Amino acid sequence: MDLASLPHDVRRAREFARAAHGDQRYGAHPYVVHLDDVVEILAGLPARDEPTLIAGYLHDVVEDTDVTLVDVEEAFDVIVARCVALLTDAPGESRKQRKAATYARLARVADGAPEARALVVKAADRLANVRRSVEDQNRRLLEMYRREHAAFRGAARRPGLTPALWDELDYLLEWTDEETP
Repeated sequence: MDLASLPHDVRRAREFARAAHGDQRYGAHPYVVHLDDVVEILAGLPARDEPTLIAGYLHDVVEDTDVTLVDVEEAFDVIVARCVALLTDAPGESRKQRKAATYARLARVADGAPEARALVVKAADRLANVRRSVEDQNRRLLEMYRREHAAFRGAARRPGLTPALWDELDYLLEWTDEETP
């Protein structure tokens, strides 16, 4: 992805997120590698727009850093902040509890609502995670994503909204451990 070709506010969101995530790692990589992976997926979609790309860079910033939703709204706008709120895992004692609460919020997003961008970002985030897990042959993470896939798909997928993204995600997660592509 050519970062210079991204709109100014998208590049600003990248720098905002990069600074907020600081020294955090995504496996063996700086965290910004994951954020770039997500935005590269989003940038390849026909229905991409600036708020979606911005939310792609900011999707983990409230969950994983000291940045607040107020900070996001002040730096960008209310729609981006609402999307980031939907993308931020709900509190819970276990991953299963956090994801269940987050998926319930995503399931309530109305088709066509400005916040529906969060559904696209969440699918791109999951696809980036699964692609990286396949590349790294991380069977533990792949199995976790497989276990969660039905609930995740039921909450975030909408007919006609990024079908190619969902097709790839379904394909990558249907393999068994012995057959992982």
